[in-house]
Amino acid sequence: MIEVTRKDNGLVAILSVVLGLLVGAIIMLVSGFNPIAGYGSLLQSAFGTPQSIGEVLRQMSPLLLTGAGFMVAQAAGFFNIGLSGQAMAGWFGSVWFALSFPTLSKLILLPTTIIIGIALGAVAGMIPGWLRARFGSSEVITTIMFNYIILYVGNSLVQNTFKKSIKATTESSVLISNHASLRASWLTNLTNGSSLNIGLFIAIIVVVVVWFVMKKTTLGLEITSVGLNDSAARYAGISDRRTATIAMVISGGLAGLAGVVDGLGTYQNVFVQNAVPGVGFDGMAVALLGGGSYLGLVGGAALFSVLKIGGLGMPIFTGVPTELVDIIIAAIIFFVGINYVVRLLIARFRKVTTKPNPLLVPVTANGADKAVVNGEQETSDGSESKKPTKGDEA
Repeated sequence: MIEVTRKDNGLVAILSVVLGLLVGAIIMLVSGFNPIAGYGSLLQSAFGTPQSIGEVLRQMSPLLLTGAGFMVAQAAGFFNIGLSGQAMAGWFGSVWFALSFPTLSKLILLPTTIIIGIALGAVAGMIPGWLRARFGSSEVITTIMFNYIILYVGNSLVQNTFKKSIKATTESSVLISNHASLRASWLTNLTNGSSLNIGLFIAIIVVVVVWFVMKKTTLGLEITSVGLNDSAARYAGISDRRTATIAMVISGGLAGLAGVVDGLGTYQNVFVQNAVPGVGFDGMAVALLGGGSYLGLVGGAALFSVLKIGGLGMPIFTGVPTELVDIIIAAIIFFVGINYVVRLLIARFRKVTTKPNPLLVPVTANGADKAVVNGEQETSDGSESKKPTKGDEA
């Protein structure tokens, strides 16, 4: 059996990243590219200018929120694959409301749009959660189905329901007013025109709040208890159905907030989506890479943001296709997924590098495992026996 420690979780994440980058380097070599130049261009594109740094930070915001949402659902024993759909619900709903009431004051319009986005995401998460808690239906299947339901309903709203006054084209809306925008002029000026917005600060605050709720409150204990053993939780007086549904409501609400940050901060409008956005799936990957740690979640979000933004400049400087970044991310997720193998490698390495104790020599006698310690025998049950004498042997 492999002993698991918190340090092991960190080592697994680090090794997964290193192995993923190694896979990318091998592919670059096989394809005729220089891996050092390729990764150098990635870092240059991510950190070369204030604008690129701003884009990296902006990219982190939705990943932090969807990652936190996935961690809450996972703590309750749910695998929420519907984060992307829940984010779309928050995005569509918040932007639609902002476009419908552009003249409201910012003190009223901005908080209201945020609340609407969170509420729509929470509803989109609540339904699969309730179906699982009430009827035992698989949340994996229902959340995947909801991704496409929300995608096509949202596209239909943009194409057929939006008023002409708020449509720029048949497949996109006009930009929201400044009263509903998460952009801040000082952030834009600081980062030379990047789309960095106050959504980053919202995401950081929310992650801290989620950490506090999950680790320091009764609700967090109940959610974790239901996830670990729902039968034992029921025996302790915890309503597993109610708690599981609440966990999915929180998870969906966080994803909905991620959609709000994208809609009101990054894009500032809504448009027809050709496929389910990857923000939810990337958030899941970030959470898995973090290994259940909220600090790990922040680190994973930063890494994925650097890869996503930095990868955009790789074709420009070295000709390496941007698809390589997706391969690297997929490889990292793969190694996180087979973490048992990575843990086994860590355990083997420790076994090789750990020196045996010369005072503890294993001995097997009469089917019992014993050890000779300073001339005395210690049996497997912890009892000691004296060293055999000539009289005993006779």
